Amino acid sequence: MQEFPPLSERTALLIVDMQNAFFEDPLLVRHRESLVRNCNELSRLARSTGMPIFNIRTEHARDKSTWTLSMLDDDQGFLFEGSEQAQNLKGLDVEDSQEILKRRDSAFWRTDLSEQLGRRGVEYVIVTGVSSHTCIASTAADAYADDLRVWLVSDAIASSDPDFEKSTLGLLQAEYRQHIITTESLLAAHEGHLAKQVQGHGTK
Repeated sequence: MQEFPPLSERTALLIVDMQNAFFEDPLLVRHRESLVRNCNELSRLARSTGMPIFNIRTEHARDKSTWTLSMLDDDQGFLFEGSEQAQNLKGLDVEDSQEILKRRDSAFWRTDLSEQLGRRGVEYVIVTGVSSHTCIASTAADAYADDLRVWLVSDAIASSDPDFEKSTLGLLQAEYRQHIITTESLLAAHEGHLAKQVQGHGTK
């Protein structure tokens, strides 16, 4: 498998759960600024290369009809439809993105994400957002099951538990052959590709 995905319409950028509620956790707050910055860098890259962007958010109904088992057990819901908790973080660049609303960890669970990717001819996905060992991991695993090649951007994802994050990313690499990259390396790969194109035109 190639080191970087093709930066074209064949690759989609998935921004997962970059919502206010998840950053009420003090262990994630410290990552907020860098996550927003790196997700925004990747959004700009996506727009410049024709990659579709998907803004994936979790929302739940107040009537408990969409609640998870743990929410029902605790009789405590969150991320209610229309609430401030469910909104994207301030400053997050999701312009021109397609919104996907989900009810569980995976962005593929009972959503039309798979169908939308298929209609666009997407074969590769770049995954960003939170949290690494839950929603990111579930989305990445289901992407693999959907025959999509996955790249996880290490400085554009985060977890409240670094140990879980490390073991989860290791599992995704070992079992599903998914690549871990950085925002900087992806941007550098794009710059290198552009430079080669310029050199190629110069030799003609």
